[in-house]
Amino acid sequence: MIVTQTPLRISFAGGGTDFPEFYRQEPGAVLSAAIDKFVYVVVKARFDQRIRVAYSRTETVEDPAQIEHDLVREAVRMAGLAGGFEVCTLADIPAEGSGLGSSASLTVGLLNAFHAFAGRPQSAEVVSRQACQIEIDILGRPIGKQDQYIAAYGGLNVFRFLPNDEVAVNPLSLSESRRRSLEESLLLFFTGRTRRADSILSAQRANIEATRPFLRQMRDLTTELHTCLLNGFGDEFGRLMHRGWQCKRQLAPGISDPYFDQLYDRALAAGATGGKISGAGGGGFLLLHCPPHRRNSVRAALAALTEMPFRLFREGSKILLNTGPR
Repeated sequence: MIVTQTPLRISFAGGGTDFPEFYRQEPGAVLSAAIDKFVYVVVKARFDQRIRVAYSRTETVEDPAQIEHDLVREAVRMAGLAGGFEVCTLADIPAEGSGLGSSASLTVGLLNAFHAFAGRPQSAEVVSRQACQIEIDILGRPIGKQDQYIAAYGGLNVFRFLPNDEVAVNPLSLSESRRRSLEESLLLFFTGRTRRADSILSAQRANIEATRPFLRQMRDLTTELHTCLLNGFGDEFGRLMHRGWQCKRQLAPGISDPYFDQLYDRALAAGATGGKISGAGGGGFLLLHCPPHRRNSVRAALAALTEMPFRLFREGSKILLNTGPR
């Protein structure tokens, strides 16, 4: 039996510059962090050669090509499995539309589990690339690369997306006190809405040439945020996030709307210094930065929303249990 644990993520700046339409013309960059909310994958051998897949529904099939869950099907193929196993997926948050990278975390967790089940565990780099290949190249989803890489590597990183399609991983090493200060200045609230990001992301991708000046600003903010973290960030970190959110809202219709604007403005009035709707926008979680002494004021202003307490997580996708190859 194999059990993998793969973190979800928050992203501070640069989302959208991980699309090939952007980074193949000029480098992109994203600053993101893994958090202690997870997707779990369990794989165990069966007594026969059938495949059973359990998620919000259950499938039992004779051949990998018959699996309807597209991420499971393509991960099985990528790992070279033929049959004779069961797989179950679980998540700490709504599986779709959270804006916390759950789809990529699931893909990475599946690949990590299937490779281990086959007795051929792979590195974070290989799993990241394969997850991108599945979601972007094979399934044609209108997404970038950041989610797969942060899910596989974990920690706090600046990812640089290069014109030759390579990804440079630059981990940020913070002292324990500075890491704790960052955690204590961040709040995450569920907006009450989930959404399929495809329509927003498709529009964002189609608009890249027109919105390239905003994307450049968002990319360059990753350097400013990085410097801010290393130099003792304070309220400046939130102000930089606010600048990034103002740029992000220009990338496509539906990223924000009057409901989200009202939530965000209410948080700022209560003492938040900046923030953003996570992921593509249009729903999911609202990430905010605020001074620790203003946290309760912000919570009171957003009392109608459900807060999700979290901490930053140093590790990427990992195997919690491995009873040996099949």
